[in-house]
Amino acid sequence: GEDVKPFTPEKTKEIVMSLQQPAVFCNMVGDWPALRWNVKYLSAVLGGKAIQFRLGLKTADLVPQFETRCSYVEATLEEFLAWSCGQPPSLSGPLSCYEYSKYWAYADYKYIARIFEDKPEIFQDIRWSDFGFPGRGGKESTLWIGSEGANTPCHLDSYGCNLVLQVQGRKRWHLFPPGDTSFLYPTRIPYEESSIFSKVNVANPDLKRFPEFRNTTAHVVTLSPGQVLLVPRHWWHYVESIDPITVSINSWIELDADHEARVEEAITRMLVCAIKSAENPSDGDLWLNPTEVEATSHEINLQYLNQAVSAYFECQKASVAEPACSSSTGAEQKTSASCKRKRREVSCEAEGGRLLTHEFDFSTLKAEKLQKIPFGPHLIQVLPQSQGTSSTGAVAVESDGTDLLHENEGGHFGKLHCIRRELVTSNDCETPAHQMDSDGSPNTSQAAVSTNDLLDCLVNPHVINLVARLLLERRV
Repeated sequence: GEDVKPFTPEKTKEIVMSLQQPAVFCNMVGDWPALRWNVKYLSAVLGGKAIQFRLGLKTADLVPQFETRCSYVEATLEEFLAWSCGQPPSLSGPLSCYEYSKYWAYADYKYIARIFEDKPEIFQDIRWSDFGFPGRGGKESTLWIGSEGANTPCHLDSYGCNLVLQVQGRKRWHLFPPGDTSFLYPTRIPYEESSIFSKVNVANPDLKRFPEFRNTTAHVVTLSPGQVLLVPRHWWHYVESIDPITVSINSWIELDADHEARVEEAITRMLVCAIKSAENPSDGDLWLNPTEVEATSHEINLQYLNQAVSAYFECQKASVAEPACSSSTGAEQKTSASCKRKRREVSCEAEGGRLLTHEFDFSTLKAEKLQKIPFGPHLIQVLPQSQGTSSTGAVAVESDGTDLLHENEGGHFGKLHCIRRELVTSNDCETPAHQMDSDGSPNTSQAAVSTNDLLDCLVNPHVINLVARLLLERRV
């Protein structure tokens, strides 16, 4: 029958929790009411409710278009539709200052529980229980609505793994394995808890400034409506909308390793806030991502670190005393999405102290287990570009890494339109001409070390991981 899915919830969860490479699930959500969530439908559901859009320029640049460099506008979905279609009402609406041919708009990271708080029945349209997570639905998910060119800068998520449902339009995902971290030049500026950004604009890389980027192994996939992408833990990703309008829904699945990650994030927050808050405010460095409300005090950050350490050891004890705690329940899972960025909230910390789901260690996964992963028309591997392309029309895997990174399908990539900037002073200002070499790169013999340069070393993921392990060892 039409309701028969290729995998049972138990088998799907086993795949999600064991697979250490990105893959696309097909034919798993055909009966989900959420598939009707195109922008026109959502506009009718929300009525005249305004939501925030992030706007950026489509012009290509060598610098990633971080959220701190974007503009923000409150608009209804009806106004967004009119703007994206060039209809007359867009000439006088809140988006009228932004020409569609030059800008993209992204209503990203919208918690479904918040924007539909007066329509809780809509939460049932999303059924992550089909993936083996009972009790998880729209309330534990986020919504992403964008125009062509809308993009998310390349980053990795510190917590969990990610399931992404494409509803309307197509999105292209550029994914890089955790082992490529050093080649992607990680930075915590702009700072946002749970997100580690790359300094590289992977759609238009500056190979003179970031030569190690050549060593990355890109996995590129175009996600179409009705497909669900699995993004494993700590996989880097740059995401761009390649159709006029796109709608996506995602949910983060918490993992055992998140307990140690919270300790690492607490250490990072303490260092970044302490050092950046000591700078002269007049420098104007927009180091705090708009998703972070404020720079928290040292006292609060220290309290957060102690809570994270305590939660880590409570989980360790629980895993020894109660092996069954590795299986998650719907009640335990319910706060995972809402706590993705705001782990410091008390309500999230209470849930964060529990062991929610089991994470397989890839090094101990038996070979026969890997061979049992049912790859085929219903589960498609996202392969490295050099290893071939998808044989189905549903998932388009790009073939040539160099060409791909400069490809411009539809003419829009959504990159920052500004003068190339180099990190030379603490306010991230433009490098004076006399400090630039003839090829346009900074003259390292004359450039001063900035606060951000120092932070890039201090809070490098490898350094923070070592510090966290040393700190936890002192408590044993």
